[in-house]
Amino acid sequence: MFVDSVSKSNKRLLEEVVKLHKHGDILPDSYVIDVDTLLDNAKKMLAKAKSLKLKMYFMLKQVGRNPYIARKLIECGYDSAVVVDFKEAQIMMENGIPLGNVGHLVQTPKHLLKKIINYGTEVMTVYTYDKIVEINKAAKELNKVQDILIRVYDDGDSIYSGQEAGITLADLENIVRNTRELKNVKIVGITSFPCFLYDDADNDFKPTHNLETVLKAKELLVENGVDVKEVNMPSTTCCRTLDLIKRYGGTHGEPGHGLSASTPLHAKMDLEEKPCVVYVSEVSHNFNDHGYVYGGGIYRRGHMQNCLVGENLEHYRIYTPDIDSIDYHFVLDRNAKVSDVAIMAFRFQIFVTRSTVVLIEGLKNGTPKIVGVYDSEGRRLRGAIDE
Repeated sequence: MFVDSVSKSNKRLLEEVVKLHKHGDILPDSYVIDVDTLLDNAKKMLAKAKSLKLKMYFMLKQVGRNPYIARKLIECGYDSAVVVDFKEAQIMMENGIPLGNVGHLVQTPKHLLKKIINYGTEVMTVYTYDKIVEINKAAKELNKVQDILIRVYDDGDSIYSGQEAGITLADLENIVRNTRELKNVKIVGITSFPCFLYDDADNDFKPTHNLETVLKAKELLVENGVDVKEVNMPSTTCCRTLDLIKRYGGTHGEPGHGLSASTPLHAKMDLEEKPCVVYVSEVSHNFNDHGYVYGGGIYRRGHMQNCLVGENLEHYRIYTPDIDSIDYHFVLDRNAKVSDVAIMAFRFQIFVTRSTVVLIEGLKNGTPKIVGVYDSEGRRLRGAIDE
């Protein structure tokens, strides 16, 4: 999906990967991240967000919940992270990363609430009254008041399988009234996901029905006496969509794929952010006139299509296994030389894979080096690859 854009915009990353693989410094099933470029992307977004008076929580599930990158983003001027689930919250807390929004798509389990509230998070996103009650109880025991965002839903909204949740507009007034009786939680805003999506027909990002729901929810909250401080509009957050967030009255975005220039539109045209992540494998064997490369890094919505093989970066078509099969290997459209490097670039969610994450710094000034090797959950690996 992104092979052409990486070849055009970040050829130095491909060249370095070939060298590192040849010397045995990168094993198959590794995502290699050009940290310099990722941080350049992050700085561009942050500068634009500040000019628009918007705030952003950075999201790192896509790059394996990586704490090294999180610390670098804090150094760049970002205030805090959004964590998609409680496991990501734990990784960030273990590494001293400030939390901005917890519960973005997955509610926090009851027995972790006190730990997270005590650590501190700007807001917690909720989508059931039961969870609001649990948060109130945990906050009360800590003598704290926890700010919360309501994730809202209405008929016609986009919602992904496995993410079905939300407080409906019809129930919102009752939720506000009941929550007001609780003394250790405070509703400060609303959110939904996704608020923007790539539209293939227009080749651009477009608002979703979810955004309409968010704006209706804001009106309802204001009518019921809520001081709405946050209107969070996540999905495809990058320089291009920051203008949309501002136009529709949003206050916060959550850049994830924007940090690595891997939104669908980044595959179609040159945007301000530049691609900085590739997936590295190796030709394992040939079978029935097809080459097979080591797998492990599949993301079902990744749209893996092309592969660069060998030192000459020869183009191949590549195919993933059937959805009911484990991704032990990916299949090339023809034979290839065994043990040659195989480089791909596609839409990824590293945290759902069993891949290794290799961080490289120094590419932009000609002094590249590996600065860290991590697992897909953001834990540093020791002894897996000599550093």
